[in-house]
Amino acid sequence: MNYNTHNFLAFDIGATSGRSIIGSLTNGKLELKELTRFPNKIIRIHDKYYWDIFALFDALKDGLKAAASQNIKIDAIGIDTWGVDFVYLGEDGSILGTARCYRDPYTVGMPEEYFDKILSRKEVYDLTGIQIMNFNSLFQLYAAKKEGSSALKNAKEILFMPDALSYLLTGKKVCEYTILSTSQFLNPNTKQVEGSLLEAMDVKTSLIPPVVMPGQVIGTLTESLANECGLNQIPVIAVAGHDTGSAVVSVPAENKNFAYLSSGTWSLMGIEVDDPIINEDSFNLNFTNEGGVDGTVRFLKNITGMWLLEQCRKEWEAEGKTFTYPEIVALSGSVAGFQSFVDPDDASLANPGSMTKAIVAFCEKTGQRVPQSEADFIRCIFDSLAMKYKYVLGCLQKVAPFPIEKLHVIGGGSHNKLLNQMTANAIGIPVVAGPGEATAIGNIMMQAKGAGLVSSLQEIRNVIRCSVSPDVFNPQDSEQWNEKYQLFLSLIK
Repeated sequence: MNYNTHNFLAFDIGATSGRSIIGSLTNGKLELKELTRFPNKIIRIHDKYYWDIFALFDALKDGLKAAASQNIKIDAIGIDTWGVDFVYLGEDGSILGTARCYRDPYTVGMPEEYFDKILSRKEVYDLTGIQIMNFNSLFQLYAAKKEGSSALKNAKEILFMPDALSYLLTGKKVCEYTILSTSQFLNPNTKQVEGSLLEAMDVKTSLIPPVVMPGQVIGTLTESLANECGLNQIPVIAVAGHDTGSAVVSVPAENKNFAYLSSGTWSLMGIEVDDPIINEDSFNLNFTNEGGVDGTVRFLKNITGMWLLEQCRKEWEAEGKTFTYPEIVALSGSVAGFQSFVDPDDASLANPGSMTKAIVAFCEKTGQRVPQSEADFIRCIFDSLAMKYKYVLGCLQKVAPFPIEKLHVIGGGSHNKLLNQMTANAIGIPVVAGPGEATAIGNIMMQAKGAGLVSSLQEIRNVIRCSVSPDVFNPQDSEQWNEKYQLFLSLIK
C-alpha cells in the first residue's frame, strides 16, 4: 500500500440522480467528500423515453469545476452508471440523438419475438448466462431495428452510458467489461461479444468498441475540457462501469462465504463466483451472470427495490405530503406488519401511472387487505421486499458453491435499519449493513487499483473494512416470518 494521500473523483450516476464524490486515500484509509449532486431525469417525447446525456455531461463539468475551485489535486476520474442503456455514434463521432431509457415500453414483447424469430430463449441464455429482461440491450437493439431507428441505421458504434460519458471527457471510445455484461450479448466464458446474437438480426458486431477491463486507463481529459474546468489533463480510468459492479467491490467481506444485496432503486442480490453458473437451475430461476472485477462473476438476480417507494413518494409530494427518510422508516414501524404483500417484480408495478393505485389493485386482485394510509403502503412495500429477499436468497443457496453465512447489504438501503432487521428476520442469517456509499467507494478503489495503489480485490476490501463500521442485524421472530412467508409464496407463484 502506498501511504501518501491520493484523491480520486468518482461520478456515480443512478436512474434518478447522480453525484460527484472525492475519495481521499491516506494511510490505508478512505474518506469521502461529496462535491455536487444533480438530477437524472427521464424525458418523454412523443411517448418515447430518453435520458439527457448532454445534461449529464454538463453535470460532470460542474463536478470537475467544483474540484478545481476547491484546489483539490485529482489523481484520476471514474464513472459508473446503471446498465443496459447506450447511445449511437455516427461516422464522425457525433452522438446520434440521445440514449433511450430502459423504461421505454418499446421493448415490451421483444424477447418473445426474438426467441420466436431469431434464437430460442435457452440458446440465448446458454450463450450469455444473463437474466432475461425485456429492456436488456439485445432486445433494445432488436426493438430499434424493428421500428426502423435512423440512429441505428447510421451508427458506426454504440457506447454504453459510462463509456459514452468517458468518451465526452476524453474523446476515447471503449467498451468496459462490467457494463457490457448487462447487455445480453457478452459471452461470460470468452469475455467477448457473442457476435451470433447480433448478426442473426442483421446488427454488426463491429458496433461494439474494444472491450477493456476495470482498472484500465481510458485516456485523459481533453485539453479544451481541462482548460474549461481549470484542471490538468487528468487520467480517466475504466472502473466497474456498471454501478452494481462498483458497489459489490465495496463489500467489506473477510471471506467468500457471503451473499450481497445492493439496495437502491433496484435491489440486486447475488454471490461472487470465479466462473459463470449456467445450468438448468439458473435458467429456470432466471439468474444472471454479470462481469465483476479481478475476473470474478456476479451471479445475481435483479429485484425491483425502492422504485416502489420512490414512485409512491412522488404521488404524495404532488399532494403536498413530503416525508424524510427517517420519517418513512418511523411510519413503517408505526403500523402492524404482514397486513398485505405485493410481488415487487409483478409486471403491473414496473412503471404504472400511479404506484399507489397499482398496489391497491394487486391487493384487491389477490384478496388481501388494501393499504389505506401512507404508513400502510410503506409497510406493505418493506414487508414485501424482505420476503422477496428471502425467496431469492433461497434460490441462491440451491446453486451456490459455498455456504452463505451472511448477507451484506450495501448502498442507500443499508441505512434503513428497520428493513435490515426485517430482512434478517426473514432470511434467518445475519445481515451486515454498510457501506451506504458502496458504489462510489467501489468506483474510487478501482481507480486506486488502476493507479497501482492496491493490487487485488481482497486488498481493496481490507482497506474498506478499516474505513467503515457496518451495522449487524441478527434474526428475530423467525417462526412468525416463516409462517407469513408461505402466504407470500402463494401470491408470487
